[in-house]
Amino acid sequence: MKKHALVLCTVAAVTAALAAAVPPASGVPAERGPLAWKKCATKDHPTLQCASLKVPLDHQEPHGRQITLALTRVPHTADTSQGPLLVNPGGPGGSGLSMAGFVAKSLPEKAAAQYDIVGFDPRGVGRSRPALNCRPGHFDPVRPAAVPATAALERANLRRARAFAKACGEKYGDVLPFIDSVSVAQDMDDIRAALGAERISFFGYSYGTYLGALYGRLYPHRVRRMALDSLVDPTGVWYDSNLRQDRAFDERHKAFMAWIARHDAAYGLGENPSGVEAKWYEMREALAEKPAGKKVGAAELEDTFLPGGYFNGYWPRLAKAFAAYVNDGNGKPLVAAYDTFGAVDAAGENGYSVYSAVQCRDVQWPRDWRTWREDNDRTHAQAPFTTWNNAWYNAPCAFWPTHHLSQPDVANSELPPVLLFQGTDDPATPYDGAVNLHRKLRGSRLVVEEGGGNHGVTLSGNKCLDRHLAVYLTTGKVPTGDGGVDAVCEAGPDPKPQAPTKAKPRALSHPWSTMGA
Repeated sequence: MKKHALVLCTVAAVTAALAAAVPPASGVPAERGPLAWKKCATKDHPTLQCASLKVPLDHQEPHGRQITLALTRVPHTADTSQGPLLVNPGGPGGSGLSMAGFVAKSLPEKAAAQYDIVGFDPRGVGRSRPALNCRPGHFDPVRPAAVPATAALERANLRRARAFAKACGEKYGDVLPFIDSVSVAQDMDDIRAALGAERISFFGYSYGTYLGALYGRLYPHRVRRMALDSLVDPTGVWYDSNLRQDRAFDERHKAFMAWIARHDAAYGLGENPSGVEAKWYEMREALAEKPAGKKVGAAELEDTFLPGGYFNGYWPRLAKAFAAYVNDGNGKPLVAAYDTFGAVDAAGENGYSVYSAVQCRDVQWPRDWRTWREDNDRTHAQAPFTTWNNAWYNAPCAFWPTHHLSQPDVANSELPPVLLFQGTDDPATPYDGAVNLHRKLRGSRLVVEEGGGNHGVTLSGNKCLDRHLAVYLTTGKVPTGDGGVDAVCEAGPDPKPQAPTKAKPRALSHPWSTMGA
């Protein structure tokens, strides 16, 4: 690389770490002492505390260069504590500092009171240092249309992907070899040690479920309880999982178009779902030629509508913007929707930089672009909604400046019962991946939201799901089924067109928690 020599972790070292015995409790050097918690209360979370923790950049060199993790905590209020509950919102690249307060406020009071609920910004993210931002402005509008209908469009998108990978290598070549999921799981154990806990409990959404599975594989005897929501398929990380996502998001987009058709009286886009969907693609073609407000082209339209796949509470506002453009030629609501749902700010640039660093480093990606083109052309023919947008989002991995690690096997028979939650129609983490993780974690229990298409299903208003979560965290009890699905909760109704919600899901990233992993 231009500015930094890359110091590479070997694949053997990571494989050995996954197979090794649990490290001693003094995972953090003794001279660091306990965490120095300080008040950082907010109006919503008056007892919130903040701290920072030094961890090794390279866990194979514990006394070498150190980096800093930012942490938050809501302390327990019950007379007896069940210890720390470490929480993660997903990603890779998602900030977890606000999640401690969210979980403390959203869990039933009796359950929350028993835990010190701890959030953290993973390495490279947010207030942790160093924080990555490889190429500011990478997502500034208007970008080239994602579907490579011409050779010129394909070349333009390839230039962007190569430029991003090159910028990451030039700016962060000394740290990129250590931005990966295994290193984050090892950081989690340093957090455990700094908290002075022999064991921790863990609650994670989306990509956080993969982190939980990795942590459990590395440190099974450090886990007290573990609840995982919207489950990453550990057998498909990350290239294959993205292609499966493309098909699932296309199905969810069709469900949205069918919802609009059912509410033709509100939107006037027709009563036939196929006809509504055709109008959406006509809108995308028109915006490729003439972006709305010189800001929302075809790629930006896809960015704007993708969050609707994560959370159907966005459907009314997105449908209103769609109808205004098609029926009235008014692009202003579309621009406003893009500013709300699709635009990428500095925090989003940081999240994308870490997302790329983790996913490109974690496992092998195809380096021959012809493989990407063939696979994505084939998938696009079946699922045209976001296949190529997602391909370009991940395309820097074809040119990434570090070597990759080996994909770990998270199969585990040593953990206490793990409680798993999954919506049947979640496109970001499709259902078959939940089944795969359930099989990998022997003794785990799977709670399904039947008909649920949102991503991140607990603590979102489904009382049935939340009851299972609260009972588990409070008592350790899990539902017992036949080894397949252990409990079923019905999904709530779709939104009404007159009542768009302002609520945001916790786990939006592209694709695991602003594809969103």
